[in-house]
Amino acid sequence: MDAIQKELLAQIADLHEVPQGAYNLRVNSQGAGRNTTENIDIVTKKDKDGIDIIIKPGTKHESVHIPVLIAQTGLEELVYNDFYIGEDADVTIVAGCGIHNGGDKSSRHDGVHTFHVGKNARIKYVEKHYGTGEGTGARIMNPQTIVHIEEGGYMEMDTVQIKGVDSTVRVTKADLADDAKLVIKEKIMTHGRQYAKTDFTVDLNGEGCGADVMSRSVARDDSKQEFVSRINGNNKCNGHTECDAILMDHGCVTAVPELTANHLDASLIHEAAIGKIAGEQIIKLMTLGLTEEEAEAQIVSGFLK
Repeated sequence: MDAIQKELLAQIADLHEVPQGAYNLRVNSQGAGRNTTENIDIVTKKDKDGIDIIIKPGTKHESVHIPVLIAQTGLEELVYNDFYIGEDADVTIVAGCGIHNGGDKSSRHDGVHTFHVGKNARIKYVEKHYGTGEGTGARIMNPQTIVHIEEGGYMEMDTVQIKGVDSTVRVTKADLADDAKLVIKEKIMTHGRQYAKTDFTVDLNGEGCGADVMSRSVARDDSKQEFVSRINGNNKCNGHTECDAILMDHGCVTAVPELTANHLDASLIHEAAIGKIAGEQIIKLMTLGLTEEEAEAQIVSGFLK
């Protein structure tokens, strides 16, 4: 990899060298490296572009890295990745996409990730999106995540997008069986004229299942964001969705909650807060010697931490 690709890899996967364990590296729509383990297999799809990640039942304390790098202007791709997490497994999956666009044509990565989380399995899924480059061409990323969690399964999604993505529509759909749990933590920052939309739909089908969807975002300059969340309580369950957003400059944020209780014992909660940084917060930090700009940066960094 060249210096640009190495920088992208460090930003989206915190990697500075070949990772330990299973991994699949994709660079400019081509496979650039792969490793499997005794418990984790990675297989190229035959019917469409993408891979299957197969994790054996009972696999513990292993990880999978599947970063995607695009450093070619005008490249557009659609990739399908399917994850099969066996019963009682406990693993971490690190994904993400980095785009460097130095030209005048749009570069785009659309990814459809489908997770099949087995009975009593646990998974932590980390996905980071990052864009860079001085070109006028747009950097576009549209991830779609589909999650099926079986009885007693648990999935935590930690998604981050804080720099360089001009347009993104992030769609997540999930259905949960008995005693399953889904936790989603999203962090987004937009600037310039960037646009970001997140759209969550969670079907709480199983008895005793639950979902916690949390989004924190900052909209700067003339950027726009939309947060849409739908939680359908179809059984005795617990659902919570929360959107906290900071407005700066001429930024715009829209939050659209939708809660549907189809069962008497469905407990569903939505919280939303959108506003500018409180003046007293800035003043307090300025009394400690920070400039107004430094104080704002410190508050934003803490908010998105």
